[in-house]
Amino acid sequence: MTETPSRPAAPGGAGRVGQVKDITSLSNPVIKDIRALSMKKQRDATGTFLAEGLKLVIDAIDQGWSLRTLIYAKNQRGKDQVETIAARTVAHGGLVLEVSEKVLTAITRRDNPQAVIAVFEQKTQPLKAIRPQPDETWIALDRVRDPGNLGTIIRTADAAGASGVILIGDTVDPFSTETVRATMGSVFSVPLVRASEAEFLAWTKQARVFVVGSHLKGSVDYRSIDYRQEPVVLLMGNEQAGLTDALAQQCGKLARIPQAGRADSLNLAIATGVMLFEARRHLLDLEGSAP
Repeated sequence: MTETPSRPAAPGGAGRVGQVKDITSLSNPVIKDIRALSMKKQRDATGTFLAEGLKLVIDAIDQGWSLRTLIYAKNQRGKDQVETIAARTVAHGGLVLEVSEKVLTAITRRDNPQAVIAVFEQKTQPLKAIRPQPDETWIALDRVRDPGNLGTIIRTADAAGASGVILIGDTVDPFSTETVRATMGSVFSVPLVRASEAEFLAWTKQARVFVVGSHLKGSVDYRSIDYRQEPVVLLMGNEQAGLTDALAQQCGKLARIPQAGRADSLNLAIATGVMLFEARRHLLDLEGSAP
């Protein structure tokens, strides 16, 4: 490992980049630690996760997420946006790594990795701090197992203007690499809340929310529900087992999406998107604001 001397920031940038570590070896201990973030154990131990892509990193910083380590390919040296982000990272006590393509490929486990990736601090909220307001829609997910489903739901929640996603019980890690990729950056825009089933049940009783659960045995067409009456929580169940009995019993309505084909069910992320946009239809127009 070598140290690259300080370089001036790109024209118009903030100050100087400072010391940037130039790394080409996969055996470097810093690289080993970053690669280990592919494992939940390491993410939990450090409270961090990996995100990929220049635009995504810029958006995350602009939204106030704490960047621990910035990693970029050598061919990105001198580019305005990269130099500016590097300067901001160093100014806030973060580490900047300039690495080879081989190292980027090893970290991301992709043959054509993004040229800029970063390690961020995780951020979640406690359920007790959530006080839904009128016209808000929250998504609650019971023991979702598939990271692609969770990431797509977070991205859909962002697009529809949902207020956040509540992760109930043993739901897949929202900060896994697969989930973060599937969010397409929305992981930085959508508040995430963790809760046990018991905590969620207790919260719904005092939070004055209208809980609509998706259930194959639901007797109500999801399109016939009045979603304007109170803050709404859309409760979606595990991909295979659906909602637990305790959660189903807590719902104000058990809804179902009518189907005409041979498929016996919808993909969880698709079903969530269908119900979410219906629940928020009265709040959306083509300009993305309330009519």
